[in-house]
Amino acid sequence: MIYVNNLKKAFGSQQVLKGLNLTIPEGQSTGIVGPNGAGKTTLIKTMLGLVKADSGDITINNIRLNGNYEYRRNIGYMPQQARYPEQMAVNDLFGLMQHLRGEDPVYLDELIEEFDLNKELQKSLRALSGGNRQKVGAAIAMMFNPSILFFDEPTAGLDPRSSYIFKERIQKEKESGKTVLITSHIMSELEQLVDHVVFILEGEIKYYGRIDDLLKENRQERLEGAIAKLMEEPGS
Repeated sequence: MIYVNNLKKAFGSQQVLKGLNLTIPEGQSTGIVGPNGAGKTTLIKTMLGLVKADSGDITINNIRLNGNYEYRRNIGYMPQQARYPEQMAVNDLFGLMQHLRGEDPVYLDELIEEFDLNKELQKSLRALSGGNRQKVGAAIAMMFNPSILFFDEPTAGLDPRSSYIFKERIQKEKESGKTVLITSHIMSELEQLVDHVVFILEGEIKYYGRIDDLLKENRQERLEGAIAKLMEEPGS
C-alpha cells in the first residue's frame, strides 16, 4: 500500500504540492494525470525518494520514507527520459543493474525476448533509437519482479507494435497483483491500462477514484472528455 499524508513541496516561491493526501491499495492500477506543471512528476519523485518533501509523510509497504530506502527494492521505475552511460553496451547495463541490486533478475530473459532486444544487447546506449531506449528502461523497471511499478509516459517514442507489446506486459503485471502507477498525457492509453485515476491541478488532487465513476459523474464516454470537464469547473 502507498499512503501519502499532507504532502507539501515548494521550489523557491512556487508551491508545487499543496498538502496532498492519497491512499493507493496494493494491487490497484492508477493513472496520474494533469497539465504540465501540475505536480505529477514531483509527486512520483517524492515517492521514490528522489525529491525530499518539505512536510508530510509517505509510507510504502509499511515503511515510512524517512531516509530509509529499503522500500525501493520492491519498486520498479521507468522514467520518461532515462539517462544511462552512453558508451555502455545494453547487456553490460543489465549486468550493472544486477550487480547494484546484488540479486539475480527474475524476468530479464523474458523481457528481452518480448521487447525484441536480443539484437540490441551488444550495442552502446548511444547507438539505440529512442524507442529501444524506452524498451531498455521498461526491462530494467520489471526485471527484478518488484511489487510496485511506476511508469512515466511509458509509450513515448514507441512504435505501434512496441506500444502494443508493452501494454500487453502491463496487463500481465496487473493480473499478477502488482501495484501499477502510470503518468501519461494519452488518455486513451490510460483507459486501457488503469482502473483508477488521480487528477492533479496546481498541486492539489481534484479527483481520485474509479475511471468508470468519473465518466458517469461527468456524463462522458471518454476519459479525455471527463478530465477536460474537470478543468472547466470553477476553482480549477
